[in-house]
Amino acid sequence: MKNTPEIWRHVDAKAPDMIALADRVWDMPEPLYTEFRSAAEHTEELNRQGFRVQQGVAGIPTAIMAEAGEEGPVIAILGEYDALPSLSQEAGIAEPKPVAHHNGFGHGCGHNLLGAGAMLAATAVKDWLAARGIKGRVRYYGCPAEEGGAAKTFMVREGLFKDADIAITWHSQSFTEVAPAASLANSRVDFTFTGRASHAAAAPHLGRSALDAVELMNVGVNYMREHMDSAARIHYAYLDAGGVAPNVVQPRAKVRYSIRHPDTPGMRAVLERVKKIAQGAALMTETTVKVDIISGVSNLMANTPLEEAMQQQFELLGPPEYSDADREYARAIRATLSVEDIQAAFRAAGRTYDPDMDLCDQVPPRDAPRQFMIGSTDVGDVSWVVPLVQAHGATCAVGTPLHSWQMTAQGKSGHAHAGMVHVAKIMAATAVAAIENPALIEAAKADLAKRLAGTPYDCPIPAENMPPLDMAKG
Repeated sequence: MKNTPEIWRHVDAKAPDMIALADRVWDMPEPLYTEFRSAAEHTEELNRQGFRVQQGVAGIPTAIMAEAGEEGPVIAILGEYDALPSLSQEAGIAEPKPVAHHNGFGHGCGHNLLGAGAMLAATAVKDWLAARGIKGRVRYYGCPAEEGGAAKTFMVREGLFKDADIAITWHSQSFTEVAPAASLANSRVDFTFTGRASHAAAAPHLGRSALDAVELMNVGVNYMREHMDSAARIHYAYLDAGGVAPNVVQPRAKVRYSIRHPDTPGMRAVLERVKKIAQGAALMTETTVKVDIISGVSNLMANTPLEEAMQQQFELLGPPEYSDADREYARAIRATLSVEDIQAAFRAAGRTYDPDMDLCDQVPPRDAPRQFMIGSTDVGDVSWVVPLVQAHGATCAVGTPLHSWQMTAQGKSGHAHAGMVHVAKIMAATAVAAIENPALIEAAKADLAKRLAGTPYDCPIPAENMPPLDMAKG
């Protein structure tokens, strides 16, 4: 593409600002829906870069929508900045060492890089549009609570993407590539059981144990695993085990379930079965159960024209360039990983296992056979309402598991910065390709319409449910 080197230069010009932003956000890890300082940092930078900024969109205080440019196509670029619990970690070392003042939180999924890298791409496109005098709008979406809070699903439900022409995003990984559109629809559901307290020794017959009900429910779900789709996943966590006194029959107990399936209808079917098991547990224990859907996300929808366009940019740019110091640190991290971790990363990218590879050295083809490691993301809901493409950026030592202390440790490293800037060039160049070629946008929209034929978008969160802003409290 004739303007690719120009857009790369715009990325390089703003890279120091966004690397600094990524590092600041790393230093203030905040979990889902509590990203007040991180969102403020993004807002301040967007204002400084000349965007028109809206805060608190979709009823979410930490959600942002910022736009630059006039008229023309709307290019949405999505960023995130939420952290995770239990992943606090000192930066730049290769041994587990939590940071005391981080309260246990850490960027163990690279979202400090994700938000800043997406803003870097959006800012470069803004500057390119202004320099060229081209009509078009680039819109940065600051999306909180990806880690279980489904903020983008609420943002989709509020219509924040309805006038976007295409959407572009990215995520940290071991290898840089066009991300395969593979994810699991997911629903997070709280089951609250209410029973009757009693003296566990003197009058156990008068009590009705809510904790017994939760345990019976978990047993029932575990028996169900043999008789459900093998691609489905179910996990649970106790939010309230009824107190700390074993001599009191527990009158309340609460468990949160995460229910996943390759598509939303399948997820709903599994959820209905889990609800029946909960009702059965309540019946057996003479308790009552209240069911609350907290959040939900849809599976990702592919878009072939956009994926092909992004692959062209990867092939033009090639893999990231890393320093000798980057490789030395990556080797130190890799020494803390299991062989299984490293092999899994190669299989997921369709690559042949190379035990000596420390950092990504080439771009895999789109059609490489892969063994996916599939999770869930609220990016999926965006992909159902606007044509979307996602990149993977190589920001960590090959084989680094997401949601690990090793990922947090590398969040401010030289190779993380290099991978972030590299993938920002890919996203910005893909956006420019769409602006320069309206036929690409039309093809992307036609591809989405074809995939949606007969299966329209069905939001996985009930219309009456508001964003769970206190979800981090459990």
